[in-house]
Amino acid sequence: MAAHLSVTVNGTVREADVEPRRLLVQLIREDFDLTGTHVGCDTSQCGACTVHVDGKAVKSCTMLAVQADGSDVTTIEGMASAEGLHPLQTAFWEHHGLQCGFCTPGMIMTAAALLASNPDPTDDEIRHAIAGNFCRCTGYQNIVIAIRAAAAAMRAGSTAGAAS
Repeated sequence: MAAHLSVTVNGTVREADVEPRRLLVQLIREDFDLTGTHVGCDTSQCGACTVHVDGKAVKSCTMLAVQADGSDVTTIEGMASAEGLHPLQTAFWEHHGLQCGFCTPGMIMTAAALLASNPDPTDDEIRHAIAGNFCRCTGYQNIVIAIRAAAAAMRAGSTAGAAS
């Protein structure tokens, strides 16, 4: 039996009828056609599916869609504003914090949650925060540099360039 739910996704109220066992990542990708949230492992190991649910970073492959009923969900598509890219998105681009880009949405969502609670993290704190997100391409150094640069840009009040 399908359950009706209402979720605010990237500022827009969305409704759907879903099977109780449907995962949030499936709702986001398949029902709402927001494919920036990736499925990398189906076991909550890689972090590619990370989104924000009520401001908290969540691996959307571990949450049922019905659990998000009434929640505010932000995906990578909701990070940019009318003024341009989010400072994290800009920093990942400017500081080569990505290669193939598959892990990037989850890394950015995880980093955004970190910077919301700790606007000036050390490199060790950044590495600890992203430990649940796997990247098979970069070696992580440029990801750390990009997050540090975005943190500096955000502390300075920049919504555009995140270069430091």
